[in-house]
Amino acid sequence: MTTTSLDAHRQGNAESPDLAAALSMIADRGVEFVYFQAITITGRVVGKVAPAKHFERLAIKGVQQHQTAVANLQGTREGVLLAGGVHAPEYTAIPDLETFAVLPWDSSFARVFCRLYEPDHLTDAPGSEFACDSRGLLRRLHEGFTDRTGLELRTGCEPEMTWQGEGLEAQFRPGSSPAYHIEHLERNRPIVKKVVEYAQALGLDMVEGDYEDEFQVELNFMYDHADLTADRLTTYRQICKQVARELGIHASFMPKPATGMMGNGCHHNFSLWRDGVNVLADPGRTELHLTDVGRHALGGLLAHSAGAMLINGSTVNSYKRYWDAGQFAPSRINWGLDNKTCTVRLSAVGRLEYKLPDAAVNPYLSHAAILAACEDGMKNTTDPGPPTQGSSYDAPQDERFPALPLTLGEAIGAFRADEVLNQAFGPVLSKLLVDFHADEWARFCGYVTDWERDMYWNDTP
Repeated sequence: MTTTSLDAHRQGNAESPDLAAALSMIADRGVEFVYFQAITITGRVVGKVAPAKHFERLAIKGVQQHQTAVANLQGTREGVLLAGGVHAPEYTAIPDLETFAVLPWDSSFARVFCRLYEPDHLTDAPGSEFACDSRGLLRRLHEGFTDRTGLELRTGCEPEMTWQGEGLEAQFRPGSSPAYHIEHLERNRPIVKKVVEYAQALGLDMVEGDYEDEFQVELNFMYDHADLTADRLTTYRQICKQVARELGIHASFMPKPATGMMGNGCHHNFSLWRDGVNVLADPGRTELHLTDVGRHALGGLLAHSAGAMLINGSTVNSYKRYWDAGQFAPSRINWGLDNKTCTVRLSAVGRLEYKLPDAAVNPYLSHAAILAACEDGMKNTTDPGPPTQGSSYDAPQDERFPALPLTLGEAIGAFRADEVLNQAFGPVLSKLLVDFHADEWARFCGYVTDWERDMYWNDTP
């Protein structure tokens, strides 16, 4: 009898000490309900809720959900559900028990992250990993990356976001910026305090934060293994939405909330480690530099940044962040030494900052793309070239790398053309990403905006 991936996960849960720990926590904390969480291709959290008395059974058996949920149950303009249509089967969601946690704002609820599998009653590949599970994809790619290279990807994200509500308006001189003003952090103190409190309760090691533009607050947590960072970013977003509900304000991860206002990025700071040692830096050297491993990984990242834009800038609105001049968002593919205008910044010895991902990014797919691109660069010893000097907005395009897509439509084409990313993601997920975003782009292209009415309504020949 063949043991499937689904069988192995079920068996592992049945024998795991994490199951006993979760059941003990349920009893001790008075947990009544548990969310079984899965991640869609756009990074939304979907799933089911179940009474806690059934947790032990469901932790082994799993819960079922229609496969179109991974595409947000989004229909095309023709009314066809993406990710398989109405006739698609369900997937089986099995918890990763080490992620079980009680919600600090209501201890009667807990949550657990799940990986997704084809149901075991199918005749074709029953119990296999579900191809469109972005969280499962990251885990598989990271494990394979480590097996082949001996390296581990460690990352820390910078989740910029917008908070709006009464009393949160910034006050500053015209032509200046409210960035870093403690007075504006004070205006947002109830937000900061509650977000940090909840984040710490859910295992995030909060380290620092600042006020970056009007209504924009960034709170950071400690870097870690990329899989953990992706889960923590998802958790952080859930926390922010809960805090907004409690305070009666709005929390948004929209990449570009307004023209002339800083966009909401989610810079990915990363390093590569082997046996507890950061291989991007030479021991004892304090000046900014990269080892050969680091340079080749960087070269691969730059070479595939055009293809990865469908992931890093996944919405129509994402590209307004790159178009708005003078707002610190990259507009071409390059790198620099502590240069904030570049796509990738060597921000400290042993750390690269990837500035393309925005606040709406699916962190599992963005980390998967980094892994695939860096490995390809190391395999082919891709040269990133010299660092950009001065403002990259004035520098010519490096002809060794494709131009940065500046619309969602261009990003779709760039992703289609990137064989490395398509192979890493697999044909099923790659097609779904293209189909989902192509439909969004088509909807936008056919939509009449307020800008068009302002420009053309009274325009005469």
